[in-house]
Amino acid sequence: MQKINFDEAIRLHNTWRRQFMTAFAAGSYADMPLSDHRGCTLGQALAAATGAGAEQPEFQRLIAVHKRFHAIANEILELSVNGMADSADLMLPELADQSHRLANLLDELRSDQSASGQA
Repeated sequence: MQKINFDEAIRLHNTWRRQFMTAFAAGSYADMPLSDHRGCTLGQALAAATGAGAEQPEFQRLIAVHKRFHAIANEILELSVNGMADSADLMLPELADQSHRLANLLDELRSDQSASGQA
């Protein structure tokens, strides 16, 4: 599989999440770093991954979790923009949970890659 720098992927994901949360808390919707799954740096790295590893169930699960993460973030923004900030607030724990799932999967794949000598 084309190598993914998992440390960098985790760092970029955490940076994106922090920026989103800061912008959301401040009501700076125009500043929110929203993108779809393939529009963010991690999504681009996932799309560029090739080889047998990209077909592994764990990697496919990572892609699904990443897509869901962006879907939740976009839904939070949509609710907020449409005057439903209370409903958007209720979704923040789900976004945090999905973020942790994503980071855990990245960490697992990093460990697998290191164990197989692909690092």
